[in-house]
Amino acid sequence: MTLKTRILSLTSAALLALTLAACSPADETPAPESSSPAATAAPVLAEGACADDSGVTLQVDSSALSGGSVAEWCRTTGEKIAVTDVLEDAGVTLEGSTEFPDFICRVNGIPSDGAPLGSTEDPDYVETCETSSPAFGYWALWVKPAGGEWGYAQEGVATLTAQPGESIGLLFTLDGAPAAPTS
Repeated sequence: MTLKTRILSLTSAALLALTLAACSPADETPAPESSSPAATAAPVLAEGACADDSGVTLQVDSSALSGGSVAEWCRTTGEKIAVTDVLEDAGVTLEGSTEFPDFICRVNGIPSDGAPLGSTEDPDYVETCETSSPAFGYWALWVKPAGGEWGYAQEGVATLTAQPGESIGLLFTLDGAPAAPTS
């Protein structure tokens, strides 16, 4: 092997080593993190109602059903937020009906599709979520402005937003009770 061939071989080997080193994950520099608090902060969710205007309160009340309960969370925020984001952060899932997909038929799998609701009007009625729920057993979406009273939501959950200090309620009413959210 001539000196020129050796130099070319060594140069090629060095270039190959440099190329491989440049592609090595160990030498990668992590991307700089965003300095924006909104970009790095995870949503804060706590059990119970929000204090004052620290966030949006979400209440899910299925206590009218046998074995039902009331759960309440505070989703802290300093600005308007989509109610779907509050539900997602709280792990609350909604199911529509076959005929009306935007209609709230079940919340977190309640009412069950395998047991009667327990209505005095129709003791054997089982919610199938084929169409809208009967007037004696249904989920309703409620809103409460800061310092105000509960009222039925005037739009669906998909487009509804809430401001800090406001509350959102999902209430299951059976045989007319409860007539409105409790807090």
